[in-house]
Amino acid sequence: MSFQSLGLSEALLKAISKKGYTTPSPIQEKAIPPVLEGHDVLASAQTGTGKTAGFTLPLLHILSENPKDKFRPIRALILTPTRELAAQVYANVREYSEFLNLRSAVIFGGVNQKPQVATLRQGIDVLVATPGRLLDLQNQGLLSLKRVEIFVLDEADRMLDMGFLRDIEKVIKSMPEKRQNLMFSATFSKDIKKLAHGILNNPVQVEATPENTAVEAITQKVYRVAKGLKTPLIIKLISDGNWKQVLVFGRTKHGANKLCEKLDKAGISAAAIHGNKSQGARTKALAGFKSGRIRVLVATDIAARGLDIPLLPHVINFEIPNIPEDYVHRIGRTGRAGANGVALSLVSADETTFLRDIEKLIGNKLPVEVLEGFEPDPNASTQPIKQGQGRQNRNSRPSNKSGNSSKSSNKSSNSRRPKRSTDRRK
Repeated sequence: MSFQSLGLSEALLKAISKKGYTTPSPIQEKAIPPVLEGHDVLASAQTGTGKTAGFTLPLLHILSENPKDKFRPIRALILTPTRELAAQVYANVREYSEFLNLRSAVIFGGVNQKPQVATLRQGIDVLVATPGRLLDLQNQGLLSLKRVEIFVLDEADRMLDMGFLRDIEKVIKSMPEKRQNLMFSATFSKDIKKLAHGILNNPVQVEATPENTAVEAITQKVYRVAKGLKTPLIIKLISDGNWKQVLVFGRTKHGANKLCEKLDKAGISAAAIHGNKSQGARTKALAGFKSGRIRVLVATDIAARGLDIPLLPHVINFEIPNIPEDYVHRIGRTGRAGANGVALSLVSADETTFLRDIEKLIGNKLPVEVLEGFEPDPNASTQPIKQGQGRQNRNSRPSNKSGNSSKSSNKSSNSRRPKRSTDRRK
């Protein structure tokens, strides 16, 4: 199938061609037609499958068919959980709408709101936003959602994980009841289906890959190792393999910073990306990683969600997640667009239960290797790490202006959903 056969406008086909795309991905092939037909859509797609174009292309087509030249109210709202994902989606909207008479903007926290407000006042058709900044500006009377025709909830599962449910509900109440709704998620969990039931109207359900399965192009392996030997092991793997671009996942912000320091001391350039980093620092770290100036990017789950890193060859779970679905999200950063990738997990005794849960979810037993000199401690307890530590990655963004201390992070992690103040920082 070609993009031409999907019924997209010539202006969009021209923009698609300029980017070098010729054939739609499975999620694009399945999602674009029902969106163009005006249906609500609930779509499940793994990271790196081209899902952003799956909703932006038909959305832009619909809006361009009925332009609003004189007065441009916000006609389409795309809500994303993180700043990085919002910036990425906005970049795609800009590229695809290059030959259309449509205006777009992106708003998110962590930066001065004045330039964003100035853009909004000029009138825009498409707004990409994170919940916190969107509600802030709306409460100040600086934007209105009363004319929204199409609402897109991107990374819906991560939205729920980050505690944005109340924000989503507030946003929905601000929009007209009659509108088209599109919800994209990596999984169709019970919570997602419940949320979809409250937002979508007789949705068309589409899936690009079997639910909760890992990308087939990824080679997965587990290294059993003593907890205290994880850092020297990761240094050995990266050095011996001469790996130039590695995304490493840690569970906490403090742990990410500490690992970066030790990698740097070992002669491996590294940078951390997490909620306590300013938007400028996060952008700089990502740019350095993409350019090759930085070999290793150490990230927490929330900070890494939505990062656009094409052809990433290696992902390492320095600490495996206690939420098994997060494993799928993490390794999905490699093996994108049909390319091969390698996902390695360093597993200590206290993570045994987490590993078992992951294997149950993906339906596979992961191959295990033990390197000489890095053997697991035979006397170590297999009792899972404390729940507060395991969920600390859920709160990998500052809860106040001064940032979190280790104690406050552990305290806030005891609840499933962060407090309102933490939500707004994204």
